Amino acid sequence: MPDTILVVVEQREGRLNRVSWETLAAGQEIAAKTGWVLEAAVLGSGVAGLAGEVAQKKVGKVYSIESPRLQPYTPDAFVHALKEFISARSPRLVLMPHTYQVRDFAPQLATSLQRTLISDAVGYKHEAGKLLFTRQMFQGKFAADVAFTGDPPWFVTFQNGAFRGDKVEAGSAPVETVNVEIPAEIVRNQPDEVFKEAKQAVDLTQAEIIVAVGRGIKEQKNIEIAKQLAEALGGELAASRPICDSGWLPMDRQIGSSGQTVAPKLYLALGISGAIQHIVGMKGARAIVAINKDSEAPIFEIADYAVVGNLFDIVPPLIEEIKKAKGA
Repeated sequence: MPDTILVVVEQREGRLNRVSWETLAAGQEIAAKTGWVLEAAVLGSGVAGLAGEVAQKKVGKVYSIESPRLQPYTPDAFVHALKEFISARSPRLVLMPHTYQVRDFAPQLATSLQRTLISDAVGYKHEAGKLLFTRQMFQGKFAADVAFTGDPPWFVTFQNGAFRGDKVEAGSAPVETVNVEIPAEIVRNQPDEVFKEAKQAVDLTQAEIIVAVGRGIKEQKNIEIAKQLAEALGGELAASRPICDSGWLPMDRQIGSSGQTVAPKLYLALGISGAIQHIVGMKGARAIVAINKDSEAPIFEIADYAVVGNLFDIVPPLIEEIKKAKGA
């Protein structure tokens, strides 16, 4: 029997997390390189429909892991269900997106099986029959290729933007429902309603268009111009760390090693020089447009489109042209 790769697909409130498609694309690549069988699993209560969505991709089988105690999410319930499922099927490799939820339960899951976890990987290599996973170190200044030395199953989480979710291959797979028993005493906490502050916070990892501002915006009142551009494009407003540290935008808008890691279809950097701490949070964007009056700004090294000039001269007419195009 060939070895198996299991992708644990994340869903939130009955919708598949966009980042999970990236992890599935990674699984398809690794399966093609290794010859291993790719499977996927969705956890929750009443998630057969979501499993059916995943089954429309190129996978061998999709498992709908069901229990009333898997909704709402708790780390205890997820660990119990996945430990039971993984122990029964013995996949060689378990892949998950590096989301807040996965970060919450994955270390406990790996430890409960006495296995190790390589987290926040940005890529992989398959050399001489051995799998290596690439992790960034020292805020992206260095990269290290690491490998598992212990027995499988091996657990890996991939960083948002490490793979292209739109590159996931289509297919048709059977769906198998797996009902798991989770004793009441297993779940040691019960989530209440989400705090209002959390409801208002933005999850930039789900944004397809992001307009980000840096020191070049000069004053807090000038952020309005970036906001107008984001609204014209139907995108989200974000910032580099100095802007958030100054209190000009809330911390949930920060992109970078100490903020959110994003991979939108379009990323517009306005007045951002491109410190490595910021770049590690957005370099996975599909298209990067940088506007900066400093022709030597590091951001231009990774930009797909570089505009050297004063953003206050460039952005207003850009907004007008976008509005005209939308009105046409």
